[in-house]
Amino acid sequence: MAEKEIDLRRLVIKAFHMTDVEFGEHNDITVDGHMTVSKEMLDELVAKEEHIEKIDIQIIKPGDHDRWTNTIMDIIPISTKVLGKLGEGITHTITGVYVMLTGVDVNGKQCHEFGSSEGNLKDQLYLNRAGTPGDNDYIISFDVTLAAGMGQERPGPTAAHRVCDEFIQTYREKLKKFKGEKCTERHEYHDIVRPGKKRVLIVRQVAGQGAMYDTHLFSNEPSGVEGGRSIIDMGNMPILITPNEYRDGIIRSMQ
Repeated sequence: MAEKEIDLRRLVIKAFHMTDVEFGEHNDITVDGHMTVSKEMLDELVAKEEHIEKIDIQIIKPGDHDRWTNTIMDIIPISTKVLGKLGEGITHTITGVYVMLTGVDVNGKQCHEFGSSEGNLKDQLYLNRAGTPGDNDYIISFDVTLAAGMGQERPGPTAAHRVCDEFIQTYREKLKKFKGEKCTERHEYHDIVRPGKKRVLIVRQVAGQGAMYDTHLFSNEPSGVEGGRSIIDMGNMPILITPNEYRDGIIRSMQ
Protein backbone atom coordinates (compact mmCIF):
# COMPACT_ATOMS: atom_id res chain seq x y z
CA MET A 1 0.00 0.00 0.00
CA ALA A 2 1.41 3.37 -1.03
CA GLU A 3 2.27 5.80 1.73
CA LYS A 4 0.08 8.85 2.05
CA GLU A 5 1.27 12.23 0.83
CA ILE A 6 2.45 14.61 3.54
CA ASP A 7 1.27 18.22 3.26
CA LEU A 8 4.05 20.18 4.97
CA ARG A 9 2.77 23.71 4.56
CA ARG A 10 0.20 25.80 2.72
CA LEU A 11 0.63 29.23 1.14
CA VAL A 12 -2.36 31.32 0.06
CA ILE A 13 -1.71 34.38 -2.11
CA LYS A 14 -4.57 36.85 -2.48
CA ALA A 15 -4.22 39.50 -5.18
CA PHE A 16 -5.89 42.90 -5.30
CA HIS A 17 -5.91 44.57 -8.70
CA MET A 18 -5.22 48.29 -9.09
CA THR A 19 -7.05 49.93 -11.98
CA ASP A 20 -5.72 53.49 -11.69
CA VAL A 21 -2.67 55.19 -10.19
CA GLU A 22 -2.30 58.93 -9.63
CA PHE A 23 -0.33 61.43 -7.56
CA GLY A 24 -1.88 62.59 -4.32
CA GLU A 25 -1.18 63.96 -0.87
CA HIS A 26 -0.38 60.60 0.75
CA ASN A 27 0.59 57.07 -0.29
CA ASP A 28 -2.64 55.10 -0.31
CA ILE A 29 -4.38 52.10 -1.86
CA THR A 30 -8.01 51.06 -1.73
CA VAL A 31 -9.55 47.63 -2.06
CA ASP A 32 -11.58 48.83 -5.05
CA GLY A 33 -8.44 49.44 -7.11
CA HIS A 34 -7.32 53.03 -6.58
CA MET A 35 -3.70 53.88 -5.77
CA THR A 36 -2.28 57.25 -4.76
CA VAL A 37 1.44 58.05 -4.91
CA SER A 38 2.97 60.86 -2.87
CA LYS A 39 6.42 62.42 -2.70
CA GLU A 40 5.92 63.60 0.89
CA MET A 41 8.38 61.16 2.48
CA LEU A 42 11.23 61.55 -0.03
CA ASP A 43 13.09 64.32 1.84
CA GLU A 44 12.98 62.24 5.02
CA LEU A 45 14.37 59.19 3.20
CA VAL A 46 17.20 61.23 1.69
CA ALA A 47 18.07 62.80 5.05
CA LYS A 48 18.63 59.45 6.75
CA GLU A 49 20.98 58.03 4.08
CA GLU A 50 24.42 59.63 3.74
CA HIS A 51 25.06 58.13 0.30
CA ILE A 52 21.83 59.38 -1.31
CA GLU A 53 21.54 62.90 -2.74
CA LYS A 54 18.06 62.86 -4.28
CA ILE A 55 15.03 60.66 -4.98
CA ASP A 56 12.47 61.23 -7.70
CA ILE A 57 9.21 59.38 -8.33
CA GLN A 58 7.28 59.20 -11.58
CA ILE A 59 4.13 57.32 -12.54
CA ILE A 60 4.54 55.55 -15.87
CA LYS A 61 1.20 54.70 -17.41
CA PRO A 62 0.63 51.60 -19.56
CA GLY A 63 2.14 52.16 -23.00
CA ASP A 64 4.04 55.30 -21.94
CA HIS A 65 7.47 53.67 -22.23
CA ASP A 66 9.03 55.92 -24.86
CA ARG A 67 11.02 57.81 -22.22
CA TRP A 68 14.46 57.99 -20.63
CA THR A 69 15.38 55.77 -17.71
CA ASN A 70 18.50 55.42 -15.60
CA THR A 71 19.89 51.93 -15.00
CA ILE A 72 17.17 49.54 -13.84
CA MET A 73 18.25 48.02 -10.52
CA ASP A 74 15.11 46.01 -9.81
CA ILE A 75 11.44 45.47 -10.65
CA ILE A 76 9.57 44.97 -7.37
CA PRO A 77 6.06 43.70 -6.67
CA ILE A 78 4.12 45.13 -3.72
CA SER A 79 3.34 42.20 -1.42
CA THR A 80 3.00 41.68 2.32
CA LYS A 81 2.57 38.92 4.88
CA VAL A 82 -0.81 38.88 6.58
CA LEU A 83 -0.47 35.57 8.42
CA GLY A 84 2.57 33.39 9.07
CA LYS A 85 6.11 33.72 7.77
CA LEU A 86 7.51 33.68 4.25
CA GLY A 87 6.57 30.46 2.50
CA GLU A 88 3.40 29.72 4.43
CA GLY A 89 0.23 31.36 5.70
CA ILE A 90 -1.41 34.22 3.81
CA THR A 91 0.17 36.84 1.55
CA HIS A 92 -1.59 39.83 0.03
CA THR A 93 -0.20 41.24 -3.21
CA ILE A 94 -1.07 43.99 -5.67
CA THR A 95 -1.50 43.40 -9.39
CA GLY A 96 -1.56 46.10 -12.05
CA VAL A 97 1.37 48.03 -10.51
CA TYR A 98 5.11 47.40 -10.17
CA VAL A 99 7.86 49.52 -8.61
CA MET A 100 10.96 50.11 -10.75
CA LEU A 101 14.12 51.08 -8.86
CA THR A 102 16.72 52.96 -10.92
CA GLY A 103 20.03 54.55 -9.96
CA VAL A 104 22.70 57.03 -11.04
CA ASP A 105 25.24 59.18 -9.20
CA VAL A 106 25.44 62.99 -9.11
CA ASN A 107 28.01 62.97 -11.92
CA GLY A 108 25.74 61.00 -14.23
CA LYS A 109 27.61 57.71 -13.80
CA GLN A 110 25.12 54.87 -13.93
CA CYS A 111 24.72 52.47 -11.02
CA HIS A 112 26.29 49.34 -12.49
CA GLU A 113 29.40 47.17 -12.63
CA PHE A 114 29.74 45.16 -15.86
CA GLY A 115 26.91 46.72 -17.83
CA SER A 116 24.20 49.36 -17.51
CA SER A 117 20.62 49.57 -18.76
CA GLU A 118 20.04 53.30 -19.08
CA GLY A 119 18.32 54.56 -22.21
CA ASN A 120 14.85 54.47 -23.69
CA LEU A 121 12.64 52.42 -21.38
CA LYS A 122 10.83 50.73 -24.25
CA ASP A 123 14.17 49.31 -25.41
CA GLN A 124 15.52 48.40 -21.96
CA LEU A 125 12.53 46.69 -20.32
CA TYR A 126 10.98 43.47 -21.61
CA LEU A 127 7.28 43.35 -20.78
CA ASN A 128 5.08 40.32 -20.11
CA ARG A 129 7.90 38.19 -18.69
CA ALA A 130 7.99 36.50 -15.30
CA GLY A 131 8.81 39.27 -12.84
CA THR A 132 8.26 42.18 -15.24
CA PRO A 133 5.23 44.42 -15.84
CA GLY A 134 2.65 43.54 -18.45
CA ASP A 135 1.31 45.71 -21.25
CA ASN A 136 -1.50 47.05 -19.05
CA ASP A 137 0.47 47.57 -15.84
CA TYR A 138 1.45 50.87 -14.25
CA ILE A 139 5.07 51.39 -13.19
CA ILE A 140 6.12 53.56 -10.26
CA SER A 141 9.61 54.79 -11.16
CA PHE A 142 11.68 55.24 -7.98
CA ASP A 143 14.83 56.99 -9.22
CA VAL A 144 17.73 57.38 -6.77
CA THR A 145 20.66 59.77 -7.25
CA LEU A 146 23.68 58.66 -5.24
CA ALA A 147 26.72 60.60 -4.06
CA ALA A 148 29.67 60.70 -6.44
CA GLY A 149 31.15 57.26 -7.05
CA MET A 150 28.73 55.44 -4.75
CA GLY A 151 27.02 53.58 -7.57
CA GLN A 152 29.99 51.23 -7.64
CA GLU A 153 30.41 50.90 -3.86
CA ARG A 154 28.30 48.36 -2.00
CA PRO A 155 26.78 50.82 0.54
CA GLY A 156 25.33 52.96 -2.29
CA PRO A 157 23.11 50.41 -4.06
CA THR A 158 22.19 48.87 -0.70
CA ALA A 159 20.98 52.28 0.51
CA ALA A 160 18.94 52.71 -2.68
CA HIS A 161 17.23 49.36 -2.15
CA ARG A 162 16.64 50.19 1.51
CA VAL A 163 14.86 53.52 0.92
CA CYS A 164 12.78 52.03 -1.88
CA ASP A 165 11.73 49.27 0.52
CA GLU A 166 10.68 51.87 3.10
CA PHE A 167 8.57 53.59 0.45
CA ILE A 168 6.90 50.30 -0.50
CA GLN A 169 6.30 49.46 3.17
CA THR A 170 3.77 52.30 3.42
CA TYR A 171 1.61 50.39 0.95
CA ARG A 172 2.26 47.04 2.62
CA GLU A 173 0.89 48.34 5.91
CA LYS A 174 -2.39 49.27 4.22
CA LEU A 175 -2.48 46.07 2.16
CA LYS A 176 -2.27 43.98 5.34
CA LYS A 177 -5.64 45.36 6.42
CA PHE A 178 -7.54 44.46 3.24
CA LYS A 179 -10.31 41.92 3.78
CA GLY A 180 -9.27 38.71 2.06
CA GLU A 181 -12.70 38.00 0.61
CA LYS A 182 -12.41 41.20 -1.45
CA CYS A 183 -9.45 39.87 -3.46
CA THR A 184 -9.61 39.73 -7.25
CA GLU A 185 -7.51 36.53 -7.45
CA ARG A 186 -6.76 33.72 -5.02
CA HIS A 187 -4.01 31.12 -5.41
CA GLU A 188 -3.20 28.24 -3.06
CA TYR A 189 0.08 26.32 -3.04
CA HIS A 190 1.18 23.32 -0.98
CA ASP A 191 4.63 21.94 -0.19
CA ILE A 192 3.96 18.21 -0.45
CA VAL A 193 6.18 15.22 0.33
CA ARG A 194 5.39 12.06 -1.65
CA PRO A 195 7.07 9.10 0.09
CA GLY A 196 8.63 6.64 -2.32
CA LYS A 197 8.70 9.13 -5.18
CA LYS A 198 11.74 10.83 -6.64
CA ARG A 199 13.11 13.75 -4.65
CA VAL A 200 13.63 16.79 -6.87
CA LEU A 201 16.16 19.52 -6.13
CA ILE A 202 16.36 22.63 -8.31
CA VAL A 203 19.65 24.53 -8.20
CA ARG A 204 19.49 28.27 -8.81
CA GLN A 205 22.68 30.26 -9.13
CA VAL A 206 22.42 33.77 -7.69
CA ALA A 207 24.77 36.75 -7.68
CA GLY A 208 27.12 37.20 -4.74
CA GLN A 209 29.99 39.53 -5.52
CA GLY A 210 30.72 43.24 -5.50
CA ALA A 211 28.31 46.15 -5.16
CA MET A 212 25.81 45.42 -7.89
CA TYR A 213 25.89 41.63 -7.70
CA ASP A 214 24.38 40.79 -4.33
CA THR A 215 21.35 38.78 -3.26
CA HIS A 216 19.35 39.08 -0.03
CA LEU A 217 17.30 36.29 1.53
CA PHE A 218 14.94 35.84 4.50
CA SER A 219 13.58 39.39 4.68
CA ASN A 220 10.57 40.24 6.82
CA GLU A 221 8.32 40.87 3.81
CA PRO A 222 7.96 39.24 0.37
CA SER A 223 10.57 40.69 -2.02
CA GLY A 224 11.64 42.96 0.83
CA VAL A 225 14.92 44.31 2.19
CA GLU A 226 14.34 44.88 5.92
CA GLY A 227 15.51 41.86 7.90
CA GLY A 228 17.18 40.26 4.87
CA ARG A 229 20.65 38.74 4.89
CA SER A 230 23.23 39.14 2.12
CA ILE A 231 24.43 35.98 0.38
CA ILE A 232 27.89 37.59 0.47
CA ASP A 233 27.75 37.99 4.25
CA MET A 234 26.70 34.34 4.50
CA GLY A 235 29.88 33.35 2.67
CA ASN A 236 28.17 32.54 -0.64
CA MET A 237 27.28 29.15 0.78
CA PRO A 238 24.42 27.01 -0.61
CA ILE A 239 21.07 27.82 1.01
CA LEU A 240 18.09 25.45 1.01
CA ILE A 241 14.65 27.01 0.55
CA THR A 242 11.24 25.45 -0.01
CA PRO A 243 9.17 25.85 -3.19
CA ASN A 244 6.67 28.01 -1.32
CA GLU A 245 9.40 30.23 0.15
CA TYR A 246 10.58 30.85 -3.41
CA ARG A 247 7.02 31.62 -4.55
CA ASP A 248 6.57 33.97 -1.62
CA GLY A 249 9.52 36.19 -2.52
CA ILE A 250 12.19 35.03 -0.07
CA ILE A 251 14.93 35.92 -2.60
CA ARG A 252 15.60 39.60 -3.34
CA SER A 253 18.00 40.47 -6.14
CA MET A 254 20.13 43.46 -5.15
CA GLN A 255 21.50 44.11 -8.64
